[in-house]
Amino acid sequence: MIIQLDMQSELPIYSQLVYQIIEGIASGELQLGEALPSVRNLAADIGVNLHTVNKAYTLLKQDGYILVHRQKGVVVNPDGMPDLTDDFLKKQQRELRPIIAEAICRGMTKEELSAVLDQMYDDVKMGHNKE
Repeated sequence: MIIQLDMQSELPIYSQLVYQIIEGIASGELQLGEALPSVRNLAADIGVNLHTVNKAYTLLKQDGYILVHRQKGVVVNPDGMPDLTDDFLKKQQRELRPIIAEAICRGMTKEELSAVLDQMYDDVKMGHNKE
């Protein structure tokens, strides 16, 4: 999996790592049980501080996407992905609400927004480029 960071982004680097690893899992590019680079190796590979990678891995572990073993290292959770919970749905609604509001202000219809979401869902699922 290729990690692409935008150092000019307002989004923190650790968040970019989290999102890209989750997207790699969603697209099937990263398989359940697949090993990920160690904190040290990933930090060196992408040129960021160890603490940045460690924070991303900690968040992914807390949410159930990865496991950290002393012997095996870091792996995509072989037991599956986190469940769809009410808390997750509420979080998604909080995060999407301002995006939807801006789309409405700019004149986007519900159908146009739905089409964009449908296309993005398919792109992520198929592992297509983010742009």
